[in-house]
Amino acid sequence: MLSTGLPQGAVPKLERPGPLRDRVYEALLELITTRSLQPGQHLVESELAGHLGVSRQPVREALQRLNTEGWVDLRPAQGAFVHEPTEDEADQLLTVRTLLEAEAARLAAAHAGSPGVKALEELCAEGEKAVAADDVDSAVALNAVFHAKIMELAGNAVLAELAGQVDRRVRWYYTPVARQRGKQSWVEHRELIAAIADRDEQRATVLMREHTEHTRRSYHERQRG
Repeated sequence: MLSTGLPQGAVPKLERPGPLRDRVYEALLELITTRSLQPGQHLVESELAGHLGVSRQPVREALQRLNTEGWVDLRPAQGAFVHEPTEDEADQLLTVRTLLEAEAARLAAAHAGSPGVKALEELCAEGEKAVAADDVDSAVALNAVFHAKIMELAGNAVLAELAGQVDRRVRWYYTPVARQRGKQSWVEHRELIAAIADRDEQRATVLMREHTEHTRRSYHERQRG
């Protein structure tokens, strides 16, 4: 068994357009974000290159970039390891997420029309189905899409850009608690949709703040269950 220990079918296919190093970077980042590569896991260049069907050079370049961005730790004489986030790192990021998402919910309530509300309802229905089927990967992905849609409906490009910078890390932290949050997370989504549909900016803000705070607390409590 390879030390990278990737699950069956976990390796994403490299899309053809774009420089190879960028495609390898995106593939590795996706594997880390979805926790197919676990925090603390040793990353062996030759094995990753074999999984991805590339030479070691683009893998080395991707690992250096991931190290710069805080996803990977390069240790002298030991190699590369998936970064293990501290509780403080998680808390800081999820606190910032709460601020961004609460403002996005307020703006969405102010600006969203019927098509936007319908899109949120459809995403929520898909998320509920994923939870009912215990499909954690789909639930995590749909959760990210749902929040991105609210950000889109907010109509603030700068806010969306800032949210985009933290989105992948939010997914990284959310994945371990997705099953724990389960159905309740989507109940909260339904309440958010109702507030947005009613154009109730204050309630949408409060609900989103509470929703993201629940995720933050669940992350910190995840090892007690």
